[in-house]
Amino acid sequence: MAHWLVKSEPSVYSWDQMVKDKRTFWSGVRNHQAAANMKAMKKGELALFYHSNEGKEIVGIVRVAKEYYPDHTDETGKFGMVDLEAVKPLKSAVTLTAIKEDARLKDFGLVRQGRLSVVAVGDAHWALLMKMAGEKA
Repeated sequence: MAHWLVKSEPSVYSWDQMVKDKRTFWSGVRNHQAAANMKAMKKGELALFYHSNEGKEIVGIVRVAKEYYPDHTDETGKFGMVDLEAVKPLKSAVTLTAIKEDARLKDFGLVRQGRLSVVAVGDAHWALLMKMAGEKA
């Protein structure tokens, strides 16, 4: 099963809002590589919820609730979205600083392609990030 990381600025859509909503559509992704990652997401797969720009930390886990479908906010009709549901907050947030300081994460998509809003997370990176968060992998 694949794992993912999705990014949102807390002032736009925060983890607290995700928890309150329980489920939401993940729209507005206009980068082709990020969109390809969303197309690859399968129902039931887990993703890390990352606060970008403000906070810069992984704060929770979400699950793919609905696979890729047309994004109603895209006037061009080229892009899609997925539905995500809140699973749980992390015991300890994992900061971007901590991620960048760990040499084992130098190839992690969040480090290599920092502006990408939807990133694949390999099994080894997932396990390490879960350990950093005080969670079981």
